[in-house]
Amino acid sequence: VRDGLSQSAPIVALESTVITHGLPFPDNLSTASKMEEVVRNNKAIPATIGIIDGIIHIGMSKNELEILASKNRTLTKISRRDLPYVMSKKMSGGTTVSATMILAHKAGVPIFATGGIGGVHREGENTMDVSADLYELARTPLTVVSAGVKSILDIDRTLEYLETLGVCVASFGPSKDFPAFFTPKSGFFAACHVSNPKEAAELIDSRDKLELDSGLLLAVPISEEFYEDGLETESVIEEALNDAKANGVKGKDVTPFVLNRVRELSDGASLRANIGLLMNNAKVASQIAVNLNNLKNRSGGTGSSRVLQNSCKSIDKKSCFGRPVVVGGSVLDIHVKALEDVKMDGRTLAGQVGSTAGGVGRNLADGMSRLELNPFFISAVGVQEHSQALLSKMRHMDISGIKLVPDSRTGVCIINIDQYGECLYVIGDMDIHDRITRDLVEEHKEVISKAPLLIMDGNIPLETMDYLLKICGENNVPIWFEPTDLSKAHRPFLSSTLWKSALSYATPNMNELRIMYNTIFDKNVPLSSGVREHLNVTLEEALELGKPLLDGSFHTLVVTLGAHGVLVISNLQSTSFLVGKLTSQKGELRATYYPSLKTNSIVSVSGAGDCFASGMIGGILRGLTVRHQTH
Repeated sequence: VRDGLSQSAPIVALESTVITHGLPFPDNLSTASKMEEVVRNNKAIPATIGIIDGIIHIGMSKNELEILASKNRTLTKISRRDLPYVMSKKMSGGTTVSATMILAHKAGVPIFATGGIGGVHREGENTMDVSADLYELARTPLTVVSAGVKSILDIDRTLEYLETLGVCVASFGPSKDFPAFFTPKSGFFAACHVSNPKEAAELIDSRDKLELDSGLLLAVPISEEFYEDGLETESVIEEALNDAKANGVKGKDVTPFVLNRVRELSDGASLRANIGLLMNNAKVASQIAVNLNNLKNRSGGTGSSRVLQNSCKSIDKKSCFGRPVVVGGSVLDIHVKALEDVKMDGRTLAGQVGSTAGGVGRNLADGMSRLELNPFFISAVGVQEHSQALLSKMRHMDISGIKLVPDSRTGVCIINIDQYGECLYVIGDMDIHDRITRDLVEEHKEVISKAPLLIMDGNIPLETMDYLLKICGENNVPIWFEPTDLSKAHRPFLSSTLWKSALSYATPNMNELRIMYNTIFDKNVPLSSGVREHLNVTLEEALELGKPLLDGSFHTLVVTLGAHGVLVISNLQSTSFLVGKLTSQKGELRATYYPSLKTNSIVSVSGAGDCFASGMIGGILRGLTVRHQTH
C-alpha cells in the first residue's frame, strides 16, 4: 500500500467489521482474502483497514487478517467515536464504515468498497437511532461503493437524511433504482445515476475539483446470480427485526444480531448473497479506482489540492509522523547538447535533447527515497504539460506533499551544452518556487513538528523560510540548509535571528560559505573562482569562516570543494553526527578533510552535490560515523 501511494497507483480500501462481526468463521477470513484477490485481479491494490493492539493498519498481511477473523479473542466494533479509546487501550477490532472512511482518507486512499452502509433504523423517528456512517459521508471526502443501505433499515428516511446532509448519492448500473442490499430494487430512486466505471470516475473527479468536504455514495445492485438468494433473505428480515426487539437489542448491536438471525432463518441464503455482493462491490470499486487513476494522470494529477497535500499520506505501524521533511523546489531539467560547432547565427544544429527531474529539494528527497528514508516532500508544480513529465519521473517517491497550482508554470530549466560537454548557458523559469508559501507549509505543521530533521533549500520564499525556522526552533527540530547557489546562500540570515535556534547543518561550497559569513557578520570577504592556489590555504580559510558559525548556532558544516572533496567541520568531540540541537556550544572544534574518490569516467556531475548531501543526511538519521557516511 505504501509503495502504491508513493507511485500514485489505484488503491481500494476495505473495511474489517465484515471480518470481526459480519460473517462467521471461517467464511469471514476466506471472504476477506477473496475480496483482496478480486481487487488485485482488477489491477488495483487492496488496503484492508483495521486496528490490532491499538495500532492502525492500512493494508494487512495474511497473519493480521487471521487475527481479526479469530473468535478466540475479544474484538471491538470500532466506529468514529471509538477510535481514540481503542488506540489508547491497545485494543483490537474491525473498523465500521465511518471509521474506515476516516482512516482511508487520512492515508490518501480515495475509494472504499463495503457491503452496505448504516442508516436510519426503523422507528428511528422515535428512537433517534441513526448510524454514524451518514454523518461521516457528510464530512469526509471519500467515495463509498456499497450495495446501498442495509435492508434491515429505513431506506426512505436514510435517503432523505443523506439529502439533508448534502451527500451525493448515485446508483450504478442500468437504472436509477436504489438497491436494497439483498435485492437490486428498493422501490426508491437515487438522485444521480452513472452507468459504468468511467462515468463514476468522472463524477468523483468533479467532486474533487470542487474540493467539497462531503463524501459520495455509489449504490451498486447485487449481481444477477444472487437474485434468488437475496429474495429469500428479504422474506425473513421482518421476523429477525421482531426477534431483536423482543430481546431488547439496541444501538450498534442491532445490525450484527439481525444479520446473524437472518442467516439462521434463511438457511445460508443470506450468507451466499452477502458474500456475492461484497465481491461485486470490490470489483466495481477497483474498476472505478483504475479509471479515476487514469483520469488524474491525464489531467496532470488530482484536481483537489487538499487530497494531494494530505499530510498523513501513509499510516503504518510507525505512524505517518517521525519522517524527515524536505521543503524545496521541483524542476524539469531539459538538456540540449549540440553535436557540432555552435555558431550563434540562427542556424539549426544537430543535437540531442533529453529531460530529467531536477530541483535541489526534489533531488534531495529523491536521494533520500532511494535510501529508504521515507521523506515527506513539500513543493509546488504548475498544472500543464511539464507537470505531467516531471511527476511521471517521481513515481518512486511520496509526492503527496506537492501542491498542484492552477494557472502556474512548472519550474523548467533548459541547460544548453556545446559538443565538448561545456555548459554554454542556462535558462530557468522558476517563478513556481514562490508558490511554496507559508500557507502550504503550515498545512503540514504537525508532520514538521515531529520530524527528526527538516531539509530546506534556498529556493523557497523568505516568509516560508522564517516560518520554518520559527516552527522548527519551537519544536527542537534541527534544520539542514542547502544554499542552492550564490544568489540564495544568504537568505535565511536576512530578516531575523531565528536561524540561531534552528539551523544545525549546511552544505555550502566555499563561495556560499563566504556569502553566509559576510551576511551574518556584515563583512566583505571577497569571492573566488574555485579553490585557491593551494588547497591548504582554502582549508584554513574554511576553518576561519566556519568557526564563528559553529559558535553561533550550527552543529556541523559540510564544505564542498568540488573535485577536491569535502571538509567536515563540527564543534563536537564525538565522531558521529547527532540528531537534535546542541545542549552545549563548548568543546573543541573538529575538522576533517575527505579527498574525493578517483574515477576513470564521469557520466555527469549534475545533481552530484545533492546526491552526496542525501547520503550524509542518511548517515545522520541512521547514526553512522562521519567517516563512514562521508565515504
